[in-house]
Amino acid sequence: MTPDAPERAPTDSGPAQGPESDTPDPRRAAREARRAAGDLFRHLWILIAAAGRSLMRLGQSGFARMASALARKRDGARPVTVNPAIRPAVNTGYVGRLRRRPMLLAAGLAILLPVLALAIYLLAALLTLPPLGGAVVDTGQRAITVEADDGRVFATRGSFRGQKLTAADMPPNLAKAIVAIEDRRFYSHWGIDLRGLARAAWRNAVGGGVREGGSTITQQYVRLTSLNQEKTLWRKVQEAFLALRVETTMSKDEILLGYLDAAYFGAGAYGADAAARRYFGKPAKALTLPEAAMLAGLVRAPSQLAPTRNLGGAKERADVVLQAMVETGSITQAEADAARKQSVTLKSPPEAPPGTNYFLDMIAGDVKRLAGTDGDMTVRSTLNLDLQSLAEGVVARRLDKDGAKRKVGQAAMVVLSKTGAILAMVGGRDYEDSQFNRAVQAKRQPGSLFKLLVYLTAYEQGLTPETVMDDRPVRIGDWEPENDDGRYRGPVPLRTAFALSINTVAAQLGQDVGIPAVIATARKLGIQSELPNVPSLVLGSGTVSLLEMTRAYGSVLSGRAPLASFGIHAIRGAAPQPLYVRAEPAPTATLAQEPRQMMLDSLQAVVESGTGRAARVPGQIIGGKTGTSQDFRDAWFVGMTPELVVGVWIGNDDDSPMNRMFGGEMPAGIFHDFVQRASAQLAKGRPRPSAERAEPAPAAASAPPSTPVASAEIRGVPEVIDTGTLSLRGRTVRLLGVVGERGHLARQLANYLRRREVVCTVSDGATGRCRIEGDDLAALILTAGGARAAEDAPPDLLGAEEQARAERVGLWGR
Repeated sequence: MTPDAPERAPTDSGPAQGPESDTPDPRRAAREARRAAGDLFRHLWILIAAAGRSLMRLGQSGFARMASALARKRDGARPVTVNPAIRPAVNTGYVGRLRRRPMLLAAGLAILLPVLALAIYLLAALLTLPPLGGAVVDTGQRAITVEADDGRVFATRGSFRGQKLTAADMPPNLAKAIVAIEDRRFYSHWGIDLRGLARAAWRNAVGGGVREGGSTITQQYVRLTSLNQEKTLWRKVQEAFLALRVETTMSKDEILLGYLDAAYFGAGAYGADAAARRYFGKPAKALTLPEAAMLAGLVRAPSQLAPTRNLGGAKERADVVLQAMVETGSITQAEADAARKQSVTLKSPPEAPPGTNYFLDMIAGDVKRLAGTDGDMTVRSTLNLDLQSLAEGVVARRLDKDGAKRKVGQAAMVVLSKTGAILAMVGGRDYEDSQFNRAVQAKRQPGSLFKLLVYLTAYEQGLTPETVMDDRPVRIGDWEPENDDGRYRGPVPLRTAFALSINTVAAQLGQDVGIPAVIATARKLGIQSELPNVPSLVLGSGTVSLLEMTRAYGSVLSGRAPLASFGIHAIRGAAPQPLYVRAEPAPTATLAQEPRQMMLDSLQAVVESGTGRAARVPGQIIGGKTGTSQDFRDAWFVGMTPELVVGVWIGNDDDSPMNRMFGGEMPAGIFHDFVQRASAQLAKGRPRPSAERAEPAPAAASAPPSTPVASAEIRGVPEVIDTGTLSLRGRTVRLLGVVGERGHLARQLANYLRRREVVCTVSDGATGRCRIEGDDLAALILTAGGARAAEDAPPDLLGAEEQARAERVGLWGR
């Protein structure tokens, strides 16, 4: 019976029984329990009625005596004088009984009122029971599996429901595991296990806290399908009544099937089939014993033990389940030992690296808009996982190095292809600290970055990079723009003025071409933010997003106006026909070729001889522009290679000034670090190291020394000084490119290296690279988050650190 099905009468075959032949019939026991509950209510009613009649008689007697006393007082009757000699007899007689009657009345009320309250409470709970299967579980949004541009799955969101289980699909291993770990007496109790409740209460009392629950599988089933999850006495009472009711209307196997369909197994998986497909890529009926044990162990703490988040904890809990199965006779000890030796391989990715969540948040609205149907779906995104990891790493390394010193709190980065595909996105320093996407949602002043639009407008109106203008003091109304260095150079070509970011020339150009024309160019290049029609707009007094500005620069690179950015290639559902496939964009307006080439030449001049020299990469054709807003509140650099457009912003969320930070410093440096390594990475097409098993890059990836250096090979079992320094045969060896850590990370490395031989090649007497069983030790340490990469580390080691940063392992974990 499914959780949504109505009540139904017992089948002729009777309920399923447990493995023992003398097991009592639970349905018969449940009927007897219901009759017992009815008898209990009848006896409570008899007791209440009897107590009420007694109280009424006591009240009537007391009222009569009170009336008699008042009458005697009114008629002037003399008080009765009692002989002292007989006082004790009087006190123990009628007068004593009079004094005891109020005490009896109070005692009766003390007993009656709680019993009456309890009876009313239980009766109200019974009369207000919800229908079986009436609860609708809100599982949130539909399940979305997100693939990178190369097809690798890297994230899932939403809730997976899977298929409803039938008796034929019941996975026997999972059923045995669930019963063993959740409710060993499932096949013998009648919905409520009083023995289990007593055992849980005792263990909780001895343990000093809630260590064990007493709910049966039947109680958990009715809670999941008919009640809410509030932890109140009212819900527990109704849960018990519903459990008795379910046991008389459903067989044990039907209850177990319903429970497996309704239980939550973590990572958005509701139901055993959804969990099996989510974690292992197979239907529930195909689960192996170790896989079934792992799933059974999740229901107690699904969010904490989900193997996509905590594979080690899930395996430990699976061992507990296997032992419980041995204790209940479901499997033998030999079968449990064999299951522990079998490897459990996840067929789904771990939880999305935190940094990718900025991108996932951005495309979530597009998925809803483009797909337009319910049901699970798979999204092929534009994200390049290698470039994403690289982008997060270079941003984090620059912020760690200079952020505090230069009062820089945040950074954002966008990487676009020439076609507008979003290849990487960094929305902030730490997604877990702040989900605000500074690449898309933040609107900041671009400063001189906006000059691209001014100069492109001028070139389209007939000016050229060789056109000479005078760098001199300028006054436009009340506005007097000044150059950053306070100097005036006199006549300069526009190419030089753009490269050096001369403000006075840009202000004059704005007046010559007209601010409305500059705004029209901005709109043509895809900037939708509100732009003020004021002279200072040419120096970036409006506010724009990083993605908008990066698209505008991408339009110049590609020649498309505007260049539409996108994050989704295709969306697939259950049907063979895709729900959405991105088509080639329709022909759009293109930029005039000659002004575009002039603009590209001016952008290259910025990097070659202007304010963007820090972005230069040897052997690469680079163009770009720096931008710094007033009071150093924002610093920008948007640059391009023949294939990529990269936008970088740094600043503070509270809009506080930085410590004289220009766009040609940290932003240009971040661009340089990214492009220098991205080009080589894209050319090789080499996948990044795996977190499951650190795979060092081939030796060719390491830059060879410029001059031959004598080297020595040392073998032996090392002692760990820190995670970047070993003691090997009495010699200290520092791992090349590794900044070591002490403490627990060093102890973990020592445990890993215990009694294992390491081969180190030392080239300068103390520094070198070591290998263990053929793997590069430095890459293993960095990929596991055991150390930091030095600034001059080879590219493969920098990539290993970025892998650890992206996946929050080791010292990068929270």
